Amino acid sequence: MATNRRVSRVAELIKREVSQMLLNGIKDDRVGTGMVSVTDVDVSGDLQHATIFVSIYGTQEAKAETMAGLKSATGYVRSELGARIRLRRTPEVLFVEDRSIERGTKVLSLLNQLQQQRTLSTSIDEVAEEMVE
Repeated sequence: MATNRRVSRVAELIKREVSQMLLNGIKDDRVGTGMVSVTDVDVSGDLQHATIFVSIYGTQEAKAETMAGLKSATGYVRSELGARIRLRRTPEVLFVEDRSIERGTKVLSLLNQLQQQRTLSTSIDEVAEEMVE
């Protein structure tokens, strides 16, 4: 078992290297369909598995196409990681779409709508009070 510090360092290294590969290493056209960024990497305690969370900006079709491209590039990514990072065994790589940014945006828009409704109802109440007086 690796220490927590080592696991987090390996996760950061993988995140940096995969981000570089997304910029200029992966030649699959499907990966370039949507804007892709690595949001997080989760490495198992034994350093044998790495789950790479990616955020994809674009339409649903572009997201599906990009995820298909990333899944087909898994072997390339793993072999490149093995060449770039010195580990006894290169971890198995799994790409997962991270939708937390979308959820955050949705929550913010709902909060903004509530704020606007409160402001509107406060204004209506003030006008109603003035009319009563």
